[in-house]
This record gives sequence, structure tokens and C-alpha cells, in this order.
Amino acid sequence: MTKAIDLEQIIAQKVRTLSIRKQQQVLDFVEFLQLKSPIVEFKHHDGTLMSALEAAGDLVGCVDSGPGDLSTNKEYLKRPLAE
Repeated sequence: MTKAIDLEQIIAQKVRTLSIRKQQQVLDFVEFLQLKSPIVEFKHHDGTLMSALEAAGDLVGCVDSGPGDLSTNKEYLKRPLAE
């Protein structure tokens, strides 16, 4: 975590040396990067974060065919893929 904080401080120091116009360009670029890879968070109605299981809860058990829990079926995991 320290490295991320150090990097953040280095970036902030370098940005402060730029003109206002260049700082605006940096901000525009950062916002562009954020739009390219948005963070998706699933939340409950009260705003608390959901677990992956809660977010995919309606999908659990929706497939009728296929193996059961692969974590308990080690031999199935060792089989070669069907072509």
C-alpha cells in the first residue's frame, strides 16, 4: 500500500509544476482512463456492498445439466477437454 501512496504523491507533485492548462489535460486524461475501465459494484438497497454470491444469486442452480460442485469432483477436473 505504501508504494501506491508514494506513487500518488509523486504524481501530485509533478502535476503541481504544470500550467493550469496542462493540469486540465491531465485531469481529462485521468477521466478518460476511468471511463475505459469502470469499476462495477453491486450494492444492496441500503447501499452496502454485495458479495459475488449475492450478486449472482439468481443464477445459482439455474443449469440443470453438467457436473455438480467441481471442488469435490477432482477426477472431473483432470479429464481432457472435449473437442
